Amino acid sequence: MRLKFICLLSFLILSARFTVAQGTVPTFTHAVGGKTYTLAGQSPEQASTTTIPTVLVPVALDFESKKVAGKAFRMDAKTDVPQALGSPVFSRAVFGSAGTTQYADAMLRSTFPKATGWHTLLGKPEVKPVTVSIPAGFGYVLTSKSSGTSVAVVDIEFLQKEIFKQLPKQDGKLVIALTHNVTYYADGDATVCCSWGTHGVDAATGNSFVLASYLRNAPAIVADKDVQPLTQQLAEFINDPLHDPLFHGGRNVQSPGNQVSWMRPAPAQGGDQGRCGGTEIATRYFLLQPTDTNLKNNFPASPAFVAKTYHLQNVALLPWYVGSSEVLGTTYSFPDAKLLTEAAKPCPARPAGSPAAPPKPTVAAIEPPAGDNGHRLIGYWAGYGGPGSTFSLREVSPQWDYILVAFATPDKNAPEGTMQFHTPGGLDKETFKSDIAYLKSKGKKVMISLGGGGQHFTLANPARVPNYVASVTKIVEEYGFDGIDIDFESPSLSIDPGDTDFKHPTTPSIVNLVDALRQLHDHFGPKFMVSLVPEGTQIPGGYPSYGGQFGSYLAITYAIRDFLTFIDVQDYNTPPLQGLDGEIYQAGTVDYHAAMTELLLHGFNVGGDPAHFFPPLPGRQVAVGFLTGDTTPEVVDQAMSYIITGKAPAGAKYRLRKPGGYSEMIGAMFWTIDGDRRGNYNFSNSVGPLLHGYPAK
Repeated sequence: MRLKFICLLSFLILSARFTVAQGTVPTFTHAVGGKTYTLAGQSPEQASTTTIPTVLVPVALDFESKKVAGKAFRMDAKTDVPQALGSPVFSRAVFGSAGTTQYADAMLRSTFPKATGWHTLLGKPEVKPVTVSIPAGFGYVLTSKSSGTSVAVVDIEFLQKEIFKQLPKQDGKLVIALTHNVTYYADGDATVCCSWGTHGVDAATGNSFVLASYLRNAPAIVADKDVQPLTQQLAEFINDPLHDPLFHGGRNVQSPGNQVSWMRPAPAQGGDQGRCGGTEIATRYFLLQPTDTNLKNNFPASPAFVAKTYHLQNVALLPWYVGSSEVLGTTYSFPDAKLLTEAAKPCPARPAGSPAAPPKPTVAAIEPPAGDNGHRLIGYWAGYGGPGSTFSLREVSPQWDYILVAFATPDKNAPEGTMQFHTPGGLDKETFKSDIAYLKSKGKKVMISLGGGGQHFTLANPARVPNYVASVTKIVEEYGFDGIDIDFESPSLSIDPGDTDFKHPTTPSIVNLVDALRQLHDHFGPKFMVSLVPEGTQIPGGYPSYGGQFGSYLAITYAIRDFLTFIDVQDYNTPPLQGLDGEIYQAGTVDYHAAMTELLLHGFNVGGDPAHFFPPLPGRQVAVGFLTGDTTPEVVDQAMSYIITGKAPAGAKYRLRKPGGYSEMIGAMFWTIDGDRRGNYNFSNSVGPLLHGYPAK
């Protein structure tokens, strides 16, 4: 919405008022469309220069998961300080009509183009170094074997808290904490990755702050350079200085900051059109700009605006989020004003009532060939929504061999450890049971998946194991499931400090879950199926670091390897990880799928320690996990063909340790069968015939 203005600039600019939140840098408010937004600095009506006192904090990080000569590997931003001070963050550069000034000041002057004699500058900073130790469960280091360069992945909330334990209250100052070659994950969950930093008001100290990386001599996987992360976070801080970065974590409920609603821009403007970007400045989890071209889990690679030798983040200005006006003007992006050419569209309201029935496919599902070659197409049938919003199990494409029904969830109204299951989508229970029997009569296996994303579950108390075993037994027997699938995601499974040997775990939640699975297997017998669907952090994440969520499924996998049916690691929602060749790979690529899958097929040193070697699993127990909305049939076909046959597709960089491939590996898993059907069987009609067409194992 846009506010109707009287055409007197002197009157209009009075809509902004100056204020200082307790302990924070100076802020002012500006009203647009009946809503008020807070920005850093002083109001343009002051027509004066505001200098914000600044504290520059180079952070040295010591990683317990990586040792060099017996000492924790250190990544220190101290050597980046001179480059940061010489950048347009603190030094003057030419910014077209905004003049020769600092980056933040030029951004504000582009936001309020008619304001004259007005500047908001960062003062010459005090430099106060700090050192933070990163435990194994809170981050890890990836070092490229070919270049010797490193990038780290760190829990951003943990780091923010540790930094401000060492910094007292800095009233009225802006703390700029600088790390070296570090990317971050949010909400204590490394699958919520990756961003280059955060900003706002620290709840513990009240300090205004920006936390970001300086990028120098980084591995090839890192597309951005020098102060791009710092300018990104600084720009967002200026546009939203009272943002509480922990607001969404549920631990601190202060101010969510400026509230806006915006759809991602069209592809020509550097985004993925058609998705809601969020309800605040930049995205909710990753604090990424609408000018960033990459989707979730990719390092933000924005178009580079070069000033001298520095790369600056292109950012959306306040008018892009809230609409233009005579005061704000019609420039929507900075420094490149041509990047965003029209204001954001608000996210549509969620439709009321029951979801509409999913559209029926316009192509036929391909029938699989007769016989069994040993390969399997595995999929999750989710059945979300209310009556009429899903399709029955009988309508599942015949290409699917194993159908995993999602989900049985923890029953919060029953004794701890109890699981419950309700037929999805309002389907009749008896009809649902009949559909399961029908699929089984066709040679399919139907399993019940326990847990799911967003469900917190733990068996830390051994007294709760009987509740778990009894409730799961009841669900399996009542519906006739062939087995169970374990989908307890972060933070449900987390390795306790001091638990360092996956062959002899001591973490109660892991020990008790293993005990429960063995009881269920013993009760139902050798034909009972048990599968595991860990996140990337929970299996391959155990290669660079073992602790917390990293490698949390390794002990379970090792303990039940004698009766494990299959394991299918989720190759999505995952940070960058390292292959056996010593190189770093990003999710979504053939290289990543091949490298991460071969960790299980070949075996690897857990936490990089040869004393803790995780032995290889037989190929018949290993599948690859894909997300239908996050990949393409072409990528899946290439990845599966490469892993099974050893024939690398054009452009592949990772080379299998076993050149002939793993012909016995079981196949591919997808979340979800529902998504595949909505996509006209685009995966099952492609990947299914590929898998079923290989020679018998």
